[in-house]
Amino acid sequence: MKKINRILKGRKYLCFLDFEGTQFSHEMIAYGAYFTTLNKEGQIVKAKNPIRSYVKCKNSIGKFVRELTGITEKDLEKYGVDFATAIHQIKKYCGLNFKKTMFVTFGNHDIRILNQSCSYNLNAPQELCDIIKKNHFDFQSVISEFVKDDNGNPLSLTHYLETFGIEFDGTAHDPMYDATNLAKLYSVFLKEKDIVLNQYCKVLSRSNVGPEPVNKAVKKLLNGESVSPDEFKQFITEYID
Repeated sequence: MKKINRILKGRKYLCFLDFEGTQFSHEMIAYGAYFTTLNKEGQIVKAKNPIRSYVKCKNSIGKFVRELTGITEKDLEKYGVDFATAIHQIKKYCGLNFKKTMFVTFGNHDIRILNQSCSYNLNAPQELCDIIKKNHFDFQSVISEFVKDDNGNPLSLTHYLETFGIEFDGTAHDPMYDATNLAKLYSVFLKEKDIVLNQYCKVLSRSNVGPEPVNKAVKKLLNGESVSPDEFKQFITEYID
């Protein structure tokens, strides 16, 4: 896909990331990472075993997040690493290609968690965090242009996978499984062009964001009807008058 190619700019490595954060301070409490290698077409051809870790935070997790993720303060105290260590673990996992890697998330909230965690940790490795942010790719912003629900809203990761006939593998809101399933969604989005085409046609048929004459013409074309140059000019005339 041309849009993906423009974003990747020939990148060979993608690291799919998912950060779980506290409810109110939005500090990182866990991360999942899945490092992959691409071919020239941008498809995943090789991957490392995914990793995850709990991350200690300065503030409380919050009831909603505890119930959603199953992560508690006791888990962080017993198994967690500090934020600086977590970022260094991600760097080590990516290896020598860390600076060449594009970091893929589902939405922008993960970057907010990264920023908030930096602000709460004086020893945060700011340079490494800046590299992640500079090379960040929000995949949701791309797929949500072509696939939306009936009301024109983006879907969840699970529902996007269902649209392509794929079940979520593992436990939702476990950052490692969220990262690996995001990679699956990325792959199938590139492969299943007919599904993307059909979904995008639905988006366009429901869309009213363009000029009214264009919307009219698009809806007729998607319904299998033809639109002549004179008819299109008539749509424009009706709109102006």
